[in-house]
Amino acid sequence: MKNKNLKIKVCGMKHPENIQEVALLQPDYLGFIFYPKSPRNFERIIPDISGNIKKTGVFVNGEIDFILEKVKKYNFKAIQLHGSESTEYCRQLRNQLDVKATSAIEIFKVFGIKDQFDFSILKKYEGIVDYFLFDTKGKSKGGNGYTFDWNVLKAYNSNTPIILSGGIGMEELDKVEEILKSDLPIYALDLNSKFELEPALKDVKLLENFLKKIK
Repeated sequence: MKNKNLKIKVCGMKHPENIQEVALLQPDYLGFIFYPKSPRNFERIIPDISGNIKKTGVFVNGEIDFILEKVKKYNFKAIQLHGSESTEYCRQLRNQLDVKATSAIEIFKVFGIKDQFDFSILKKYEGIVDYFLFDTKGKSKGGNGYTFDWNVLKAYNSNTPIILSGGIGMEELDKVEEILKSDLPIYALDLNSKFELEPALKDVKLLENFLKKIK
């Protein structure tokens, strides 16, 4: 399976040496989580990595000033909102980023899915966020380690591009190939727990194998 247009995000990075090793694989995005309840919570320095990789800050109902502070500190090019952020919140964040950031910053809005989902709630977010990220609804805010039923996405009726997340690993390659054949606007895959030796420590060889097969 080869798909040169499909983007890859590796999320839940933490350890400097591991960050550099994963960055050498040239994913399109690297995600850093700012959520104290997560075992992947980031409190360190991001080492120098390729400017072609978009560093992404992941937040859960964070204060807008807190997000802006991290954008400035780490030079984030994308923000992932993983909580219950309202459209008004997203609009305020977008406006603040447009004013304070030196270049355009993408916003991903996350929605958890299990066996069903009301896609009508997405309508009010359209035009405010750049991508909808669909993750598995579980006990944790991400990194639950299993996929939701992708058949639910057949009811998706928006043009906003999709980032697919939630328990994607080597064994999902066939499912990924199948969904990429559909009319769904799949923009990227978000990889995390299925490529870990332990929380926040990525298995570089396994990631490399996946990326070779998919890109």
